[in-house]
Amino acid sequence: MTHLTTRDRGPRRLRRRDRNALLAVSLTVLALSANGCVVVHGEREVLPATTRAEAAKALKQFTAAYNKADEAYDGSLDADYTTGALADIDSARLKAGHANSPSGNSGHSALEFDDVTYTIPKKAGWPRWFVADAHGNKGGDDRWLLVFTRDSLSEPFQVAYLTLLAPDSVPKFTTDKDGWAEAVPADSAQLAVSPGDLSQDYATYLKSGSTVFADGAHTSGWRTDREKSTKPGLATQYIDEPLTAGDYAPLALRTTDGGALVFFTTRYYAKQTAAAGTSVPTPNDDVKALTKGEIKQSLTMQFVSNQVALDPAGTGKVSVLGRIQGLTSAEGS
Repeated sequence: MTHLTTRDRGPRRLRRRDRNALLAVSLTVLALSANGCVVVHGEREVLPATTRAEAAKALKQFTAAYNKADEAYDGSLDADYTTGALADIDSARLKAGHANSPSGNSGHSALEFDDVTYTIPKKAGWPRWFVADAHGNKGGDDRWLLVFTRDSLSEPFQVAYLTLLAPDSVPKFTTDKDGWAEAVPADSAQLAVSPGDLSQDYATYLKSGSTVFADGAHTSGWRTDREKSTKPGLATQYIDEPLTAGDYAPLALRTTDGGALVFFTTRYYAKQTAAAGTSVPTPNDDVKALTKGEIKQSLTMQFVSNQVALDPAGTGKVSVLGRIQGLTSAEGS
């Protein structure tokens, strides 16, 4: 924004040309705002992240790009419409697919959505983001939750988080009289755990346990599965790390009970080491396609995992409702 100075003029009066310039700028801004083309002071004002029509367009663009990329096994075809955890998971999947089937995905079946609900928070600053809750033609009756985000008006919306939930697991969100939702800040102290701390707390929990998370398939169940992965002659070690910067930042929506639905990301490594005289089980073709080095006595795999959790108001345990992970790289030795 250009600031006018009062040097060379009286403090109570602007020169005519300055008044005319200000009037012209004001009229231009009003005209553009009326057409929905710009956000004035979007970094400071509390505004809806987008319109419902633009949200529907973003979902359509993502779905078209995703289907093209999946059919061709070409990550460049949907790279403009994914970011964060989903970009890592999706690009690695397509890379492996292309390595094993350079001519494309012979088993491709287009992903389609219907019965879509858009939950759009009203907030200040960037990123602007919203959640699409849709029924897909894959995944049975589960609901697909896609979190779209962007850092400026010049960028397209990109999907950072994607997860599937049973219909009765999707909570109700707080909305104002116009139907706009409420984004919960990452540093909110009104919840059992601040959204910005969930990634680190989850990594800590998976390593050593804690009282932060409620039992479930993605908490106590996953820890049990990890313990079972170590077998005679084959040891498996895990290292979990938080991912919170940039496009991996947690995003949270206020629920009607005062809590929040939080999307967050972690990364973990799983290292399989075979005992002397034995070897690591032969991995499948997709793992091989993402592996560097020769697999002799060990295989270290890197995964990116995105979770969605219910974080209660005040006190209580966090419930991890869903998790989608993907292998992003591996190294043999």
